[in-house]
Amino acid sequence: MSTIYIFNDSFKLQIIAKHIYSKKHTSVFDLSTSDQINPRNMSKGKDLKPHIGIFGRRNNGKSSIINYIVNQDVAIVSEQAGTTTDPVKKSIEIFGIGPVIIIDTAGIDDNGELGEKRVQKTLEVIKTIDCAILVIVNNEFGFYEKQLTMQFREYGVPYFILHNKADIHPVDDIFIEKIRDFSQATVIDFSVNQPERLDVLIETLKHTIPKTVYQKQSLLGGIIQANQVVLLVTPIDSEAPEGRMILPQVMAIRDVLDNDCICIVLKESNLQQYFNKKMPIPNLVITDSQAFKYVNSVVPANVPLTSFSIVFAHLRGDFQNYLKGTKGISNLQDDDRVLILESCTHQVSCEDIGRHKLPKWITEFTGKNPHFDVVSGLNQVADMSSYKLVIQCGGCMATKKQLINRLKPAAMANIPVTNYGLAIAYINGIFERVTEPFEK
Repeated sequence: MSTIYIFNDSFKLQIIAKHIYSKKHTSVFDLSTSDQINPRNMSKGKDLKPHIGIFGRRNNGKSSIINYIVNQDVAIVSEQAGTTTDPVKKSIEIFGIGPVIIIDTAGIDDNGELGEKRVQKTLEVIKTIDCAILVIVNNEFGFYEKQLTMQFREYGVPYFILHNKADIHPVDDIFIEKIRDFSQATVIDFSVNQPERLDVLIETLKHTIPKTVYQKQSLLGGIIQANQVVLLVTPIDSEAPEGRMILPQVMAIRDVLDNDCICIVLKESNLQQYFNKKMPIPNLVITDSQAFKYVNSVVPANVPLTSFSIVFAHLRGDFQNYLKGTKGISNLQDDDRVLILESCTHQVSCEDIGRHKLPKWITEFTGKNPHFDVVSGLNQVADMSSYKLVIQCGGCMATKKQLINRLKPAAMANIPVTNYGLAIAYINGIFERVTEPFEK
């Protein structure tokens, strides 16, 4: 049986209409090219679905295949080569897999100055997907197809090859043998004019995409046990969305209940009151990382403590590298460059964790004056070699594949990486305490 208690204080929340930024001793730069958007306009949870990319040359019928799968005209179809420009995303439901995002990409053989930019956008999609469909026609598998398959291998993307327009030119057995010299991927024949082939496509997709991508994974599985008490501390400041809780908090509540535990939710202002009233001692406390200093001072030392950011890092991030890289904070020197990566775009305030609070805390902790660059969304950083430390946000709006591939250049260059929660815990001297729950 699951139970939930929600505590709230009687004080009215102050609504901050405008912030005046004080002069900072740390230089902060926003390198993001994405427009900032209001959080309430964001499609929460959309990017958490499995991502499937469709790739191939121009006019190979990629957009037609997407329209056929979703049974809607969501992608523009034309006889003119290069109709698809920027990657186009569509949410659909696939029986046996569930909700997914299908991404239509520009032709890999596009040319010209604009065409090269489209191709670059197409290649960047590979770093963010969980499965790929490589579309070919006319028994042709050459330079462009080999380029794509090499990229799939580099980023660990499972894929299969779809030979399209089979009603005009069926796949040739000798041709398949030639493909085997370069790729062992499954090859299927397909045509939108032959409806019976759709079942083969869907079944092949189900066998290609890893089950771990679409099967629900527990945030706290293996950390908590049935009937235990889990206390969630959820501060509300100007960064909190009006009238609702943020996604990590909502997902944590649901996961606690799914594990048949008792979930207690309160603000940090009620935390001391909770323990003073001799309420049930929690088996685990999860807080917003920004409240670590205060929460650590209130929660008894024998009660396990961690944060929402760290829980997400354990589930989706490069957790072992985070653990090793966090101590790199102590090695920072004056003028070292620190890269801060956010997985979403949002409206910025003076209480922004990535752009203001973390740089300030790290500067105070180290006694040095490093420079901080911020990149939001899932924009790729062309060159990470000049950075001494990379700090990734909790990643609640990204998939594990997206986070791993985004940090891959840093890992390959032996640049220390960490995440918001672990960095804040380290600065506050409680790194061992907040990581202990994951060592069991």
